[in-house]
Amino acid sequence: MKPHNLHIARATGIAFAVLLLAAGPASSQPSAPVEQAIQHLVAYVSGSDLRFVRNAREYTPPEAAAHMEKKYRHFRADIVTAEDFIELCATQSLLSGKPYLVIDRQGRQHRSSDWLRAELAVWQARSQ
Repeated sequence: MKPHNLHIARATGIAFAVLLLAAGPASSQPSAPVEQAIQHLVAYVSGSDLRFVRNAREYTPPEAAAHMEKKYRHFRADIVTAEDFIELCATQSLLSGKPYLVIDRQGRQHRSSDWLRAELAVWQARSQ
């Protein structure tokens, strides 16, 4: 290949790679059963009587649910399972890396991810 043609081929390849990267990942949607499970978990959070802790600050159940929904919108293309939702949206702060916690009526702290995984297991058993 002539040097001029080689330069054009490289430039074309680089331009194509830049376009692919700029387009971002392919958009996907969780399946209907996964979406139902996620919506159940968000409603479960919102309707609970627990206190939610994120970065050492307490939040009400509706505030915690709204935050999880915001993260869900951000990570939607990466979520295939309800477990993915818990891992990406309800486990830890993206800013600090600190785990999200729930505080029960007795004042005991639990990781929100453990609490939600337990509820997901119950919900999935009932749904089968």
